[in-house]
Amino acid sequence: MDHVDHILIVDDDREIRELVSSYLKKNGLRVTTAADGRHMRKFLEANSVDLIILDVMMPGDDGLVLCRELRAGKHKSTPVLMLTARNDETDRIIGLEMGADDYLTKPFAARELLARIKAVLRRTRMLPPNLQITEVGQVVSFGDWQLNTSGRHLLDRNGTTVALSGAEYRLLRVFVDHPQRVLNRDQLLNLTQGREAELFDRSIDLLVSRLRQRLADDARGSSYIKTVRSEGYVFSMPVEIIEVRQ
Repeated sequence: MDHVDHILIVDDDREIRELVSSYLKKNGLRVTTAADGRHMRKFLEANSVDLIILDVMMPGDDGLVLCRELRAGKHKSTPVLMLTARNDETDRIIGLEMGADDYLTKPFAARELLARIKAVLRRTRMLPPNLQITEVGQVVSFGDWQLNTSGRHLLDRNGTTVALSGAEYRLLRVFVDHPQRVLNRDQLLNLTQGREAELFDRSIDLLVSRLRQRLADDARGSSYIKTVRSEGYVFSMPVEIIEVRQ
């Protein structure tokens, strides 16, 4: 039997839950709805889904809190699409920083939501199998550097902190999670930028260049991030987890 994608909608607005659920079901998806974080947690205790739609503005735990919670738990790999009634870029950036895969502002066309769902699922399934994101709280060592994933900072061999932007941190995090593996631009964009991948088609090249500068890694004689012609990039330095905080 063909797999039917299962979507979980978490929104305190009953009308939106019903309208979106009805539309997605008509388009061949399986749908479950939850009115708040408590119902979401109860359902996910015993079930898995293919994608979660989270409303940002909800009483109690809002969508940003729930997204962060999902990314720290057993559903950390489940794609998350966030909805908000506010056209606030700050919310969008925070949502992406929390680990959301896409972001849509209300009111929205149902067809656009469906297209976004399909795009997120497609990007997620495009990734190589068995890729794991490092747990928060690890200190990762590679070459002359250490990356503290709890403090989100980079340390050189003398213990000096090197500042990273959010995008630079996410890209380095992806590389140290997947060393010795060639990742193409689409995979890197999906893992680091989510929706922004649609907006900045070739931005990954600029981001790699900036990260190389942070690592004092010359592109021609790169020790860390090597370019694989016509394929993408590979993080070639061995990676070691030297500390895990409980």
